[in-house]
Amino acid sequence: MTDASTILDGLNPAQQQAVMAAPGPVLVLAGPGSGKTRVLTSRVAYLIGVHGVDPHHILAVTFTNKAAREMRDRLDALLGPGEAAALTVGTFHSICARFLRRDIVHLGRERDFAIYDTDDQLRVMKRVLRDLNLDEKKHAPRAIHAAISRAKNELIDPAAYSRHARTYFEEVVARCFARYQELLRDANALDFDDLLVETVRLFEQHPTVLERYQERYAFLLADEYQDTNRAQYVLLKHLASRHHNIFVVGDEDQSIYAFRGADIRNILSFERDYPQAQVILLEQNYRSTQAILDVAQAVINRSAQRRREKRLWTRNGKGAKVQVIEGYDQDEEAQLVAGEIARLIASGAYQPGDIAVMYRTNAQSRAIEEALIARQTPYIIVGGTRFYERKEIKDALAYLRLALNPFDDVSLSRVLNWPPRGIGQRTQEDLERRAGAASVPLYVALQMLAADAEAADQAAPPAPARAEEMSLRARNALLGFLALIDEAIDQRRTLPLGVLMDWLFERVGFREALRREYGDEEGDDRWNNVMELRNVAENYATLPRENQLPTFLEEVALISDIDTLQEGRNAVTCITLHQAKGLEFPVVFLVGLEEGLLPHSRSTDDRDALDEERRLFYVGATRAKERLYLLHAFRRAAYGRAEVATPSRFLHDIPPDLLQHAPKRGYAAAQQASMFTNRAAALRNPGRDHAPPAAIRRSEPDGPREVSFFAGQKVRHAHFGEGIVVSSKLVEGDEEVTVAFVGKGVKRLLASFANLQRAEE
Repeated sequence: MTDASTILDGLNPAQQQAVMAAPGPVLVLAGPGSGKTRVLTSRVAYLIGVHGVDPHHILAVTFTNKAAREMRDRLDALLGPGEAAALTVGTFHSICARFLRRDIVHLGRERDFAIYDTDDQLRVMKRVLRDLNLDEKKHAPRAIHAAISRAKNELIDPAAYSRHARTYFEEVVARCFARYQELLRDANALDFDDLLVETVRLFEQHPTVLERYQERYAFLLADEYQDTNRAQYVLLKHLASRHHNIFVVGDEDQSIYAFRGADIRNILSFERDYPQAQVILLEQNYRSTQAILDVAQAVINRSAQRRREKRLWTRNGKGAKVQVIEGYDQDEEAQLVAGEIARLIASGAYQPGDIAVMYRTNAQSRAIEEALIARQTPYIIVGGTRFYERKEIKDALAYLRLALNPFDDVSLSRVLNWPPRGIGQRTQEDLERRAGAASVPLYVALQMLAADAEAADQAAPPAPARAEEMSLRARNALLGFLALIDEAIDQRRTLPLGVLMDWLFERVGFREALRREYGDEEGDDRWNNVMELRNVAENYATLPRENQLPTFLEEVALISDIDTLQEGRNAVTCITLHQAKGLEFPVVFLVGLEEGLLPHSRSTDDRDALDEERRLFYVGATRAKERLYLLHAFRRAAYGRAEVATPSRFLHDIPPDLLQHAPKRGYAAAQQASMFTNRAAALRNPGRDHAPPAAIRRSEPDGPREVSFFAGQKVRHAHFGEGIVVSSKLVEGDEEVTVAFVGKGVKRLLASFANLQRAEE
């Protein structure tokens, strides 16, 4: 047993109350930076070390693999190494995968199922459209798959979806849904959503299986409860229905994943589901200064959503005021960010790795990236090409997946002709037709082809080939590939994972193929990536041989973007607000605080969606520890046009005394006097043109002219340098000049602000 004081040491009174709560349902509403991970871990340690609960009977659900690893490390520190080894901890998807590996046979499925990632799912969906003779240009595969995913999150199966389809799009989705599931089943594969759906189905259709898991997991703990979807909610409810020892941590003010199916009602209804629930608030913040918390609190308090009021406070001191900075357009906004980052780094107070730039949409990263490159500031874009999404890595994994599950059509199609082995598009389509006609996976179609070939070779004399039959060369290429896969299956049964990979890459000629395709230098770089994958395999060397490959493939498939974020890399992090959840940085820049961006245009007519945008701002602001910058632009380009932007309503929700408006710098300083005049006029009468103020109206000897610049004219700009006018036109009474600047690209500028000078010929 462990001394309770060891576990409770350093916890504040509210945290101690949560950790020591009596068995039964407990809801911990934890504000940002309030130490919820520590509370969750300490609760597990308290159950084990003080109450003597066997770790075998505890299930802890986290939302990232990183959080699961951190929990195990902290438990080792609190209880001693290995004391909590029998604890089950992981993400919903990894835990469900574990359950299904054991019990999916009750649903008539095989245990060695593949887990299809996002790219795999899209490949299947494209095949679905081909099978159903639907045009991809008219029926976007991503949109159809997103609708199917939403249905699965709500535990709606293809039959139920079809019954309730009302629109043409829903009817198309219903047809695709049914075929998509057929192809997954034929390939013995599950997508991410299926891991949850099939586990729920397992529990509901086989009560004895559910009873076994209920008996084992007498204590349940769940993190980020506000982000659970219906399938996850039902899973937890099933597991908790016997002992009712469910301890959930979350914050309704940080529910930002409705687009993934997260349902804020799950946390709002916890007390209805469990009337005896204890509710504990964690309001002391350990991350941010009070200045940052006050700004975030001012915005979230205007929410229309039913919520429990929390008052965040900290002992970190008041701190620097939150700064509001306005740029002329998205490019200058980015330049101001890059300039301030350079100033902070030059001061010696911060390193690049201390700083994050956050935005609502991925497209906003373009200007930020260019500005950081110009300043030679190191940066990373979270959401770029992840290691496990690189082509050479996915090709290597495809071969390994086939060694485990040859019925995996996506993996087989991916490497059927890589490295090139003389199997063209027509041959692949022929094979797919044969498989479709027989309603079998591609691997079985290859086996049938081999049987037909053997029978034909034994026939005497050989019958003349029919026109529609496959050529001898194509047939031999396919049979050679089949022999390779069968060899890999045999080797997998006897070799440990690392040795299997060495054999497979040599047998396939992986390195040579990469060099032929990409040249020696890039080919070797890609081969080094494959070798890094080989290094990862060493982490599984201690498992029983038969478990090494399936465990490796399962965990690789479930790795998230945040899990692969390189900690310790000294670079500015550029990241969307949705991806930033759970992270923290000494300095945060929130860019694009304008109506239509944050809040997003899709939310303006939906109160619930608008509240989620408000929560998104709240999450972003509370990632900051010491300094927070809020930026917006006077004009922003959208759909090829630059238009006057309206500052976000969230900025207006913040009391002025909490903000410091940064002085205009450089290019923006020249615009300051006229900028607000023009915006005010434009916003008062958005449908009318407005002439620029008299002080900046342009005149010529023969009187006022509407346009002062013409196409082909050479001009000079204080910031962008020399350029050539592409076009000029009146916009809201001002002159919008499009100029191609040398080395700077094409810019749209307002003549009244830009102070363009005619360049000397």
